[in-house]
Amino acid sequence: MKKITLELTEKEYDLIQAIRNYRKSFIFSGREIEYYIEKTLTELMDGIE
Repeated sequence: MKKITLELTEKEYDLIQAIRNYRKSFIFSGREIEYYIEKTLTELMDGIE
């Protein structure tokens, strides 16, 4: 597997980590993490940092 290095904002990094952990946490707090992912993605798309 080839690794790529990118510069990310803190918000972008948090979004990626939340998506990666979505399946693990679904049993415990699925709705909360879904809300966080949707909110963060919307903020990034709207240009809110």
